[in-house]
Order: sequence, then C-alpha cells, then structure tokens
Amino acid sequence: QVPLKPGRSLMDWIRLTKSGKDLTGLKGRLIEVTEDELSKHNKKEDCWICIRGFVYNVTPYMEYHPGGEDELMKAAGTDGTDLFDQVHRWVNYESMLKECLVGRMAAKPIAAPKGELKYIFFSLLYFLFYSYDWFQTDSLITVVIYTKQKDMNAELVIVDCQDKQLRGEIIMDDYSYLVEVDLDHAVSEDVAVNIAEKVGKVEIILNKKDNIHWKMLGQPWEGHNTFIKRTDRGLFFRKCKLVSKTEVTHDTKLFCLMLPKGTHLCVPTGQHVYLKQTIAGTEVVKPYTPVLPFLPLDFQEPPHHDGVHIYLMVKIYSHGLFTQALDHLQIGDYISVSNPEGNFKKSQVQTSEDLLLLAGGTGFTPMVKLLNFALTEVSCLRRVKLIFFNKTEDDILWRNQLEQLALKDERFEVQFILSQPSKDWVGKQGKISSSLLSEFVKRSRKDSKVLICICGPVPFTEQGVQ
Repeated sequence: QVPLKPGRSLMDWIRLTKSGKDLTGLKGRLIEVTEDELSKHNKKEDCWICIRGFVYNVTPYMEYHPGGEDELMKAAGTDGTDLFDQVHRWVNYESMLKECLVGRMAAKPIAAPKGELKYIFFSLLYFLFYSYDWFQTDSLITVVIYTKQKDMNAELVIVDCQDKQLRGEIIMDDYSYLVEVDLDHAVSEDVAVNIAEKVGKVEIILNKKDNIHWKMLGQPWEGHNTFIKRTDRGLFFRKCKLVSKTEVTHDTKLFCLMLPKGTHLCVPTGQHVYLKQTIAGTEVVKPYTPVLPFLPLDFQEPPHHDGVHIYLMVKIYSHGLFTQALDHLQIGDYISVSNPEGNFKKSQVQTSEDLLLLAGGTGFTPMVKLLNFALTEVSCLRRVKLIFFNKTEDDILWRNQLEQLALKDERFEVQFILSQPSKDWVGKQGKISSSLLSEFVKRSRKDSKVLICICGPVPFTEQGVQ
C-alpha cells in the first residue's frame, strides 16, 4: 500500500461514485470496445483497463487506489485480468468501479492455446473420476460424490445448505468439482458429512422436513456438475454470526464467528478467508487468516477443531474503514465469510528439518496454525523458530503464550525484535535487515533442509525476501 493524499480514502471514493458525476467521460452511454480502441487509453490522464471482458475508465480512481498509480498503470490500455487476479482477486471491483464502466470488449475469435487444450483434456479426464448420485428414505436424502481421490479429508470438502440451496464443493489442488442445486423440497438446517478417506467417497446427509417421496434432487445451478479451476468459480460467501470479541492487545481483537448449521467448512493451515461487509451501500471485501482460539501447549495429539467456529485476530485501525465497521459489530450480528483460498501446501513443512517463521505485527496470524501443525504432526522437524517483529512491547500478540510454548517444547524458540522499544527493553531492537537476520536465521545442521515463511506489511515482506 502507498500513502494516499488527504480526502482520497475508500469512503471518499464511495462518496464520489454516489455524487452523480460522469466518471466514464461517455455521459452514461455504454460502448463496445475493440482491442485497438482500448490500447489508445494508456496514460495516467486517460486510462482504461479491461477486467473479465468489461472495460473501466480508471482515470478518476487513480488517486484513490491503495496500491498507488503505478500499479494501475501496469494494466493501462490492456486486459488486466491476470494481473488483478494475482494481486487482489478478492476485491469487489464490479461494485467499486460500476460508475466507471465504459462497456464490453468486442469479442474476437481465438484459437485455444496449448495450455487450454491441456486443461480441456484434464477436465475430461476428471469427469471419468468425478460423479454424484442421490438416494432417499422416508426421512433422509443422501447425496454421494464419488471422487476416486485417495487421502480425501475434511479440509477438501465444503458443504453449504441454506434456503433449499445445496452446494457441495470438492477441492483438488487448483481445481474443484461442484454439485449445486435448488432442492426439490425443504430440508432441516442440520447437515451431516461423512468422508470415506481411502476411496474418496463423500456423503452429504440431509433431513427431509416432510416425509414425502422426492421425484428429483432439484434444479441445477449454472456451475452444477462441473470440474473447473477454483479461481474461475468466484468467491462463495455464507453469513456467520459473531459470538464473541476478546481484547488481545490495545488495538487487536480476537473475533469468534459461528458457521451456519448447514455449513461444513475447515480452513486449511496457511489459507485465508475473505470477510464481506456493505459499507455506505458498497460491498467491501478483505482477507484474514483464521487462527486458533489459543496456542495449544500439549502436543500429545492433534487438537480437535470443532468445525463450528472461525477465529480471526484483527488489528483495528483508527482510520480503517473496514476494521472500524468490524469492531462496531455487536454480538449476534452477522458478517459474510468466503470459502478458504490460498496456495500454501503442508507438504512444504512435512519435508523440512528447520522451520523459520518471520512475522511482522499481525503477520503473526498465519503462523498460529502453522506452528501448531508443525509441532504436532511433523516428526522430521528438529527446530521451529519464530522471529517476531513489532514496534513496542504492547504490540506483541500472545507474548505470554509464545514464551510458555518455548519453555514447554524444546524444538521451539521465539525471538522478539522491537523497532520502537521503551528504555526498559533488554531484548533485540531494530527493523528487518540482513544483519539482524544473519544473526538469527541459521541451520540446525550444515545441510539441513530449511523452510522460511514470512508474513507482514508489504515493505516488511519485500525487505525480508531480499
């Protein structure tokens, strides 16, 4: 993120879009845009960008873009879909930029590139493996998804049943298989999910509200019975209830959200979810990494996750539009939560001997589940070290728990580093730098296999990676 000029916040942008001002320069007309026409609008004072076949005049948005003008200019006069997906696929650009819509791109015939042919082959191959069926008794409907996927587990299955809509998604790396229908009759809120891990069979068990014979499962949705890239699916949200809010530090809180009864969802280690709120009539979406309610200190067995709650550790910014709205939620209020996203693979940890975690501030949140997973389930790890950067002592999240964990488990070590310490601080001080890291980032043995994970504000991450 870059510092924005005063009067250029997200709230100011929302006000501008509601002012009735012509932001497209076309006086409300929508046009069909050719590639040639799009390419002419490639300057800061005249900048059009195409996202998913729609063209937007982003010139008026330049000064409001949190990532700065230069980032927007990378896609000026071109199709910026891929760039957009890499950086912030989660942003609800349709809502944010609807007043800037110029029109649709003119369609042009194209030959399928090699990668696409490979994908078509991949999809056909998987259709041989993925299928579904359904059965009924007087009181139950059982939907069975056959995947032939070995090592099927709860994290790979997402089920939502609400208002007669059933959605069951099976994750396979970057792809997913979807069963999505409007059910023929009403079912109760409670949904049971059984997984036969060895054979890859998933059962979704629904309770009929009335003991009547169903002639069909229901009406299919557009994505029903498809196997496609997860990024092409769009985000799916369900409303979760806020059940508690606990202070962690002076500006950070632990929010506990309860999933609906008809939802089966486990967020994998290293993945995040998106929260969606409507603020001043505009949908705003932000990513957060779920944490555990506390750091378990007993590593005899993997912790039992209840599958009902999602815990989020969020820093409340005094001028943050989204976090202020989040903080103003009352217990019992609802907020929309997406499916998990992210490409972190547990296998990266399972083949390492040294795990080094570099966290800046709330960049600590993805480290929570990772720490727990590493110390509970990865026997080849000899050492796990957290190097935790903060401004002051008051900013350190779960300091007490981390120190207890270091005493409890000899493989784990934590190092706190402050950039604005008080005069009483006896620990290390400074910002992330080569000299500081060379002091702490060391192998436990000469050629041990090391995995380094880093998370924090963008400048911190970039500096750390360098």
